[in-house]
Amino acid sequence: MKRSRSLVLSLVTALAATLGAAWVALPAYAAGATASFVKTADWASGWEGKYTITNGGTSTINGWSLAFDLPSGTTLGSYWDALLTSAGQRHTFTNRSWNGTIAPGASVSFGFLASGSGSPSGCQLNGASCGGGTPPTTPPPTTPPPTTPPPTTPPPTTPPPTNPPTGDLPKHLLTGYWHNFDNPAVELRLRDVPTEYDLVAVAFAEATSTPGALTFGIDPGLAASLGGYTDADFTNDVRTLHSRGKRVILSVGGETGRVTVNDAASATVFADTAAALIARYGFDGIDIDLENGLNPTYMAQALRALRAKIGSSLIIAMAPQTIDMQNPAGGYFKLALDIKDILTVVNTQFYNSGAMLGCDQNAAYGQGTVNFIVALACIQLEAGLRPDQVGLGLPAGPGAAGGGIVAPSVVNAALDCLARGTNCGSFRPPRTYPGIRGAMTWSVNWDVSNGNTFARTVAPHLDTLP
Repeated sequence: MKRSRSLVLSLVTALAATLGAAWVALPAYAAGATASFVKTADWASGWEGKYTITNGGTSTINGWSLAFDLPSGTTLGSYWDALLTSAGQRHTFTNRSWNGTIAPGASVSFGFLASGSGSPSGCQLNGASCGGGTPPTTPPPTTPPPTTPPPTTPPPTTPPPTNPPTGDLPKHLLTGYWHNFDNPAVELRLRDVPTEYDLVAVAFAEATSTPGALTFGIDPGLAASLGGYTDADFTNDVRTLHSRGKRVILSVGGETGRVTVNDAASATVFADTAAALIARYGFDGIDIDLENGLNPTYMAQALRALRAKIGSSLIIAMAPQTIDMQNPAGGYFKLALDIKDILTVVNTQFYNSGAMLGCDQNAAYGQGTVNFIVALACIQLEAGLRPDQVGLGLPAGPGAAGGGIVAPSVVNAALDCLARGTNCGSFRPPRTYPGIRGAMTWSVNWDVSNGNTFARTVAPHLDTLP
């Protein structure tokens, strides 16, 4: 996020690896391959599962297919790091483009959500028992992969998997940033944030002279503009939003943010000071919005330490610039993938970007279009983030950004294209993502300045998504 939204044109960069997944035929059996299953989270109405495939043989596995049965009454939800075909209660997961090759001694994993109390049975890996052994003489029946992969089933609304609490957040979220500073947009007390917003990100926590340390307090200029607004008033307003079923997180960074987490010591300081601010003001989590450099290794360490302090209720969000999510090996993208198990949502800023390559790598899409939003969100969806971890960040009308401003109806069209395969432009993603998390806007203040059009248009549309 930027306090002044000057247009920043980014050079078109090629992806480091070809994205997008292909449907693969059943690979040849490789001796020594095994697969193990574990429920990484379990609750009354469902669970999160993980399969780990290990190559215990001496030759490389080139492609894998793992199938299992679920009992009647147990259904699959969203999944990640694999492709899925189903025939009744038999489910077959196959590798993605980036994890099909398993060297001797190496392993890969994929995960999924399920509703119901049943567990997988009859597991077969590449036609053989998942525990190892000789493949059967007659392979089990399989359903040939469709030409167009089927959409994923939406994840259960409650309760959450191991990532932060989705049980008390809507399945499809509207996130907005609230200004703790003066600029030409309307100044607001936190309690005056329109009710359409589900998640409010308070902008911003500031750096101190100690590396990694965060500080926060109501900006004196804002307080003066509001005729008086204290830290105590703000804390009470956080409680007010909680009473409305909303969540409030503290955003770190912004255009001028200089928070640095570049070693283990600063990671510890970050976690300690963030935990203290969460306890003091009642924040529900943290948002990483650093536009001036990010070390994924130590920021991941800091966020894991913070989650260990706060617990599984911690919301972790990110708001990278578009350029930061072009390459899965890049800092922000790597961080998101490294903490996928505890990450809530990545709301990429699809604006102030110029033109960028999409997941098809065939064309540079110009900002401010359905094609741009969908083709760039597709990169994240095809490179490893779950649909429920991907949000679309757009400016809330005139004044909010230097480029990439779109009508809210364009945001809704992009959501439709990703979730349903409808209202697309010339670019169509390789599959649909019914679990797409939602939309974010910079900012609540700019939206109110522009008649609250963004929230009033996008929020009700989110309720119509699968």
